[in-house]
Amino acid sequence: MNILSPSILSADFKHLEQDIREAVEAGAEYVHIDVMDGVFVPTITFGMPVVSSIRSTTDKAFDVHLMVQNPEKVIDRFVECGADIITIHAEACTHLDSTLAHIRERGAKAGLALCPSTPLCVLDYLWDKLDMVLLMTVNPGFGGQKYIPAITEKIAALRKIIDEKGLDIDIEVDGGINDGTIRTVLEAGANVLVAGSAVFGSDIAGNVKRYMEIMREYER
Repeated sequence: MNILSPSILSADFKHLEQDIREAVEAGAEYVHIDVMDGVFVPTITFGMPVVSSIRSTTDKAFDVHLMVQNPEKVIDRFVECGADIITIHAEACTHLDSTLAHIRERGAKAGLALCPSTPLCVLDYLWDKLDMVLLMTVNPGFGGQKYIPAITEKIAALRKIIDEKGLDIDIEVDGGINDGTIRTVLEAGANVLVAGSAVFGSDIAGNVKRYMEIMREYER
């Protein structure tokens, strides 16, 4: 199933509840929440209080992307705040196996994010712990970056592995997803698409509906 996950990093923070409602009422299935700590990435965004405060806005899945060092320290608190999916970075966590297992033990889906230069072999002994793999299509830390074309091949390679193994694991892509790249990532095999400024930059409802219409063309 192809899923649109609008990133509230690009929403208008003065009207965050309104922007979220507009996106989900137009059909978005997930709400993507980029949590940055100023350590793993240079930017600081928002944390538990914001996630908790917007939880009542919608019953759609909160897709929480932890761009933080040592994410194992905050998993419990994000689950308590309402996270449905928690994605950690392979580059930021020492004990990936136990941390991914803990996410599931707490009742959330477990995702693992890979930066553009991180190879897919990191996943080799973790397949049974994963619900989703997030491939960064830009370098993490800032919104509005341009899609890195070389990642298209990485998406296709991951899709081939998952299909050959017969696994039920989503491939999420994050960074530079817009009118010019959406078909590229869908054709390569991604099925969960994060879009920030491409959704929240102008006509939120119209953008969501347009992207979802394109995504339906590529349903697997």
